[in-house]
Amino acid sequence: MVIDGKVYTKDLKIFPDKVKENWWRKEGHLLLLEDIQDIIEYKPEVLIVGKGAYGLMKVDKEVEAKLKELGVELIATKSGKAAEKFNELSEKDKRVCAAFHLTC
Repeated sequence: MVIDGKVYTKDLKIFPDKVKENWWRKEGHLLLLEDIQDIIEYKPEVLIVGKGAYGLMKVDKEVEAKLKELGVELIATKSGKAAEKFNELSEKDKRVCAAFHLTC
C-alpha cells in the first residue's frame, strides 16, 4: 500500500492526520474491540476495515455492535476494495479511519 509516496507492507491503521504502521491484533485474523480502541476514541463517521487480500480477517460481532451503537458506519471488505473506498470517502470530506490487514 502506498500512502503519500511511502510504501507500507505491514498491517496499519490510517487516521485523517497520521498513519500508525506495524499494527498487531490480539488475535491475528480476528478484529477485536481492543484492537481499534484508538480509532473509536478518534470518533470517525466511517471505519473501513481491509480484511486482507483474500478477506481472511474477520470482524468480531462485538466490534460491529459497538460501532453501530456509536453511529459509526463499518465497511469491511478485501483490502484492495477497502483502499478504493477509503480514497473515495476521504475525498468527500468524511471523517474516515481505516484498519488494514495487508496480507492473506
